[in-house]
Amino acid sequence: MRGVFGRWCGAAWLVASVLLVSLAGCDNSPWESGAASKNTLFTAMQESSPRHMDPTASYWSNDTTFTYQIYEPPYGYHYLKRPYQLIGKSAEEVARPRYYDKDGNELPEDAPADQVAESVYDVRIKHGIQYQPHPAFARDANGRYWYHDMKPGELGTRTSPMQFEHTGTRELVAEDFVYALKRHATPRITTPIFGIWSEYVIGLKDYGDLIRKEDKKLRAGLDPSSLDLPFLDFRKYPLAGATAPDKYTFRVRIKGRYPQWSYWMAMTFMSPVPWEVDAFYAQPGMAAASLTLDTWPVGTGPFMQTEYFKDRRQVMVRNPNYRGEPYPCEGMPGDKEEGLLDDCGRKTPFVDKIVVTAEREKVPQKSKFLQGYYDLEVFERTDLGMEYIVAKQDSEEIRKEYDAKGFRLDRFDDVWSYCIAFNMLDPVIGKGDTPAQQARNRKLREAISIAVDWEEYSRIFPNHAGATAMGPIPNGIFGSREKTPEGINPVTHRLVGDLPVRRSLDDARQLMAEAGYPQGRDVRTGRPLVINYDYYALPTPERKVEIDWMVRQFAKIDIQLEVRATDNNQFQDKVRKGKHQVFWTGWNADYPDAENFLFLFYGPNSKSVSDGENTTNYQNPEYDRLFEQMKTLPDGAAKQALIDKMVHILQIDAPWSFGFFPYSSAAVQHWVYNSKPAILIRDHGRYLRLDVDERVRRQAEWNKPVWWPMVLLTLALVGLLLLAARSFKRRERMNARGEVLAA
Repeated sequence: MRGVFGRWCGAAWLVASVLLVSLAGCDNSPWESGAASKNTLFTAMQESSPRHMDPTASYWSNDTTFTYQIYEPPYGYHYLKRPYQLIGKSAEEVARPRYYDKDGNELPEDAPADQVAESVYDVRIKHGIQYQPHPAFARDANGRYWYHDMKPGELGTRTSPMQFEHTGTRELVAEDFVYALKRHATPRITTPIFGIWSEYVIGLKDYGDLIRKEDKKLRAGLDPSSLDLPFLDFRKYPLAGATAPDKYTFRVRIKGRYPQWSYWMAMTFMSPVPWEVDAFYAQPGMAAASLTLDTWPVGTGPFMQTEYFKDRRQVMVRNPNYRGEPYPCEGMPGDKEEGLLDDCGRKTPFVDKIVVTAEREKVPQKSKFLQGYYDLEVFERTDLGMEYIVAKQDSEEIRKEYDAKGFRLDRFDDVWSYCIAFNMLDPVIGKGDTPAQQARNRKLREAISIAVDWEEYSRIFPNHAGATAMGPIPNGIFGSREKTPEGINPVTHRLVGDLPVRRSLDDARQLMAEAGYPQGRDVRTGRPLVINYDYYALPTPERKVEIDWMVRQFAKIDIQLEVRATDNNQFQDKVRKGKHQVFWTGWNADYPDAENFLFLFYGPNSKSVSDGENTTNYQNPEYDRLFEQMKTLPDGAAKQALIDKMVHILQIDAPWSFGFFPYSSAAVQHWVYNSKPAILIRDHGRYLRLDVDERVRRQAEWNKPVWWPMVLLTLALVGLLLLAARSFKRRERMNARGEVLAA
């Protein structure tokens, strides 16, 4: 029996040893063992994967984490210089347009806009740029494409381009940009800027009609619900406004003078799309397997996507075919002192991999950053640092902790906004069918605009604070009057001394009565006024506080607010179908020009009608007329005068309750170098550099394991095993004694 007891004791100490040894190798890292020591950047995406990574369809900031690292439009912005400076990206340089009159005669650069019938941009593409490896380019020994003639069922179980045996590449040529521009006429996917581009690119509007007819022919006789559609080959259909005079020249012809066209060519809308990729993804079974450009983009940029697990994790790795554009050697005053020029001339990118994990909740997202497991909290967000700045101001203990950790939390002004907007197609809150109804609905919108106290919002939610907006154009964009007495919104504010003061709730209630809703009840029916409020994110605990605040704002003028919070993809569907009423929205500048904010109210750019970015579906003929004049003008007194008139129209019509222009500050770890966040700089992945040794050291310091609970648990387990052994030994003795007595 001593042998049995000894074995029990040995087992107990063996279990204890195994537990202690295994604990010695444990940590709380969410990543695989050794990940911190690799040249991999870890960051989060909020809630869900991007809905669109197809450059024709993508127009949401969540997409840009991937699209701007993978694609290369002709132009980009200098990473360090402010004001923003356009530079060549896949193009050799920014092309200067040539101007022609209606008879085809070339005009001087300073020709008046009313004489310019056409602007021609000849964009020279860099030689030798190669696409990322992809099966769409793979050819056999005879030059035939390996995967361009796949039969139904041949795809098998493949769900990723990485699962194909053969890959290939080819050089970027001007025809790829021609194909990309033509592709905006497709009826098969959402095309958010086709409406506005068709106003400028010669022949594009008629080209859209042609492509719809050709697409209808291709679909004839097919099951309308089928995901498999014949390849719509845009090479077959010429477009006068987009051609390639030679292999490396991309020519665009624009109606009249439109200075903002160069800015559009810095966006991923103008990224090259090779016809081979379009043809590859058009084959049977591809769409059902999520093998599309929306899920698996193909570009010439510094990174390529290699993993895609919807709403969980996406991974980009260094594109082996990327040429290595050099890091800039010039910047702004102070950049050298900040170390932002230390990598002058070195080939980019500096990181080998970018891992992006979906986070449904704010708390675990922030915790991983505080523990050092996220290098950037959210890759594309430039506002999350505000939370840390406010926390430092509120607590000396937190200030010391964050300073010791070395978080990079520089605060700066940027070109973006948040607001409450109204769907002008809605019969209650929108434009209205008759002049009398239009007046009543306008007064209702004005009353709400007064009641929603954005100054209070910034005080209560300092993490999202900003300057209260008087109109749609943020400070820093030519045409903005935000910091002048002339810019005050007369509907919502009055000037007291030198300061704008929000109008009283009595003013708002008077407008409610004039709108036909005294004390929040319809004078015709006696029923309370109930308005739907659409929010483009799920009501997590931290968001619910803000949503509840908005409910209280409407309640101040006796309006009942019905909250309809959804995820972003559902919200986008609702807006596209015009099923929204009052909604939270925001806008990040696409380019540094007032037109990019004012086109959000341009009638032909309506979201629910023409799939543009006018999400309010606002229509005002006078505003549209002024907009069409303003967009052709260079910055100057004439342009300012038109902008002032347009902003005044918007203030009176109130399609938005102009909210606030948030302060910006990204949340970045100290070991991430070359970080200079900005709304317009979306391709920053190639510039960021990691000190992985510092990361490993800091993660170990910030996440020291607490051993004593596990040691106590282990000792308790050993004690239980020894107690069980003793009990077993006593029972064996009693059994033995009983056997002797029986004998």
